[in-house]
Amino acid sequence: MARPYLTYPPKIIIAWAESVGGNAEITEWFLKNNFLELAFFTFACYNKPEAREWLATNNFEPLLACIQGAEGNENAQEWLKDNSFIELHHIAKAADNEDESMLWLSDNGHKEFFYLALKLREAKNNIEESNNDPHKITF
Repeated sequence: MARPYLTYPPKIIIAWAESVGGNAEITEWFLKNNFLELAFFTFACYNKPEAREWLATNNFEPLLACIQGAEGNENAQEWLKDNSFIELHHIAKAADNEDESMLWLSDNGHKEFFYLALKLREAKNNIEESNNDPHKITF
């Protein structure tokens, strides 16, 4: 099974992290330069159902599972591990505030994935915080 998201050059992974962190220019660049899965990953991180559907129907289930794992879905985390997507497994767990997985990424030389996990953690925590803020709840 091809795993293109694990073989990207480091600068693309850093850009991917920046996209997840909110850099819309990079996300737009991904759309225009045939990195659709990275743009849709970013959109899916921000709870866009059509982006999640796109990932699922275009054979990027591991990327979707990474997002779901970052949201605390233990089944998605285990699916990644059981299907040998070890780096994505640790990215998901690290983004779900598991410091042991952050250490694993660091200790195993995955600096770019560490940065991606950090940005994904920040994004998911900000979304969760916003969802739990009683001043932002609409009726």
